Amino acid sequence: MLAKPSESCNTVEVYGNDIPGLLGEVEAAETALREAAARDTEAAHGEAAYFDAVIKADQKIEPRDWMPDSYRKTLIRQIAQHAHSEIIGMQPEGNWISRAPTLKRKAILLAKVQDEAGHGLYLYAAAETLGVSRDELVELLLAGRQKYSSIFNYPTLTWADVGAIGWLVDGAAIVNQVPLCRCSYGPYARAMIRICKEESFHQRQGFEILHTLSHGTEAQRAMAQGAVDRWWYPSLAMFGPPDADSTHSAQSMAWKIKRFSNDELRQRFVDMCVQQAGVLGLTLPDPDLRWNEERQAYDYTQPDYDELMRVIKGDGPCNRQRMAHRRRSHDEGAWVREAAAAYAKKRAADA
Repeated sequence: MLAKPSESCNTVEVYGNDIPGLLGEVEAAETALREAAARDTEAAHGEAAYFDAVIKADQKIEPRDWMPDSYRKTLIRQIAQHAHSEIIGMQPEGNWISRAPTLKRKAILLAKVQDEAGHGLYLYAAAETLGVSRDELVELLLAGRQKYSSIFNYPTLTWADVGAIGWLVDGAAIVNQVPLCRCSYGPYARAMIRICKEESFHQRQGFEILHTLSHGTEAQRAMAQGAVDRWWYPSLAMFGPPDADSTHSAQSMAWKIKRFSNDELRQRFVDMCVQQAGVLGLTLPDPDLRWNEERQAYDYTQPDYDELMRVIKGDGPCNRQRMAHRRRSHDEGAWVREAAAAYAKKRAADA
């Protein structure tokens, strides 16, 4: 029904009388929003200033502290890649547990592989303090959207390869990871302290395997030398691309997530390994390796970074095998996760 003319006029008149009041409410609301935005901006500046001060003072950022989104994302990416590498890294050596030459060697290798699983759990737990769940990270790995260290896409052809992984791969990991014990993010730094202590045992185990082989029969010595020849350059590539081509290093170093550049760490590793190779009586496969008196360091041949990029992108010798095994293990372990979740739910209900 149409309104009567008098009613329509009265309605317009009433709203017309309210317009000044409505405008006043709008202005008040806008003022409140501007003041709230100013307070938020001031608070954000204060939080950012605190973050910068903590980094500058070489102290630790903790999970409840404010942090830039880019800092959080960088940490998630790095910690997740590290955790994935520990889990995938169980495969090359796990392949030799049943074929180790003695019962003692089997027990030692089994303990080492268990250590790697534990490292992965520490690191996933550290990543969870940044607001991402372990399930999310695992799904990203299985979907191919997060990476793991390229070194674990190479095959272990002989028992000596287990020694080479311990000496070279774990040795490179120690050089790379000891500085992370001083990382600016507290949970990551604290996890790395225990991991590095255990990695030092792994490195010694690998060194001892190679030392035994290199001082054994001619066939054993040849086996040890062959393993070192295969793993030397992939180990050098573990430190990542050259500084000039590294996407994240500069910012990570500014935030004190990293303490040294890729090239600095690679040089430290080379200098360390030359001395140790002399004790082993083995030769590093680099004809251009020589001492540079001016630099007080060894000159060496750079690894093939094109190969590194191919392996990272999925074209390594064992990329498909490693991921197929990880996906299969994840699927076969579904019942364990479901049972654990059901048990936890029951306990919570009982409580």
